[in-house]
Amino acid sequence: MSDPAVVLVDRLAAAFDEARDPVRAVGAAAYMRDQFPFLGLTSPVRRARARVALAGLPPPAEAELRDVALACWSRDEREFQQFACDYLAKHIKVPGPAFLGTVAELIVTKSWWDTVDALAAHVVGGLVRRHPETVTRMDEWSRAEDMWLVRAAILHQLTYGPATDTDRLFGYCAAQAGHRDFFIRKAIGWALRQHTRTDPEAVRAFLSAQGDRLSPLSRREAAKHLADR
Repeated sequence: MSDPAVVLVDRLAAAFDEARDPVRAVGAAAYMRDQFPFLGLTSPVRRARARVALAGLPPPAEAELRDVALACWSRDEREFQQFACDYLAKHIKVPGPAFLGTVAELIVTKSWWDTVDALAAHVVGGLVRRHPETVTRMDEWSRAEDMWLVRAAILHQLTYGPATDTDRLFGYCAAQAGHRDFFIRKAIGWALRQHTRTDPEAVRAFLSAQGDRLSPLSRREAAKHLADR
């Protein structure tokens, strides 16, 4: 009997190959600072070709989600990892709390903002919402040596709205306020800016309390929409 994950990824490879665009691939790789090779699929095309590959296949179990994600991560072209992010987000109700370990493995492997942000907001955030006990893992990630785990912890509540745990959001941002890396400073600003949609006064108070401890980039990003609220 064929392995469902192998079947899916093989079908996905065939569907993607039919739509590859070598010219667009060069530009896509350059946009990502040549971190990864690309097939040259736009997001709409990639998702359309994925639907072709998925047609007729049964819903996955947790083990298959892991196998598919890891198989996609082993492929060279970035579209496979981007597909895996979509696939996990679509089936976020399937895995249990232990699946966060698999997601951590994905975050720290072939790391760049496109996959890390998708996993943080739509996979990590979904897992923590469904399995609240895993929030302690976010506390660990927020202090991790790997900056991509830190970024994921800061961003995992992006879609929470009024359900945002502001103590954790502000705590993570304050703890990493002096981080030297652009991607952490940007994440702090983005997470705070997103929270202005829910509680602009709380963000104003946080920015005021932090003063110069926050980088100019974080402050600028956080305050982008405060004047309108």
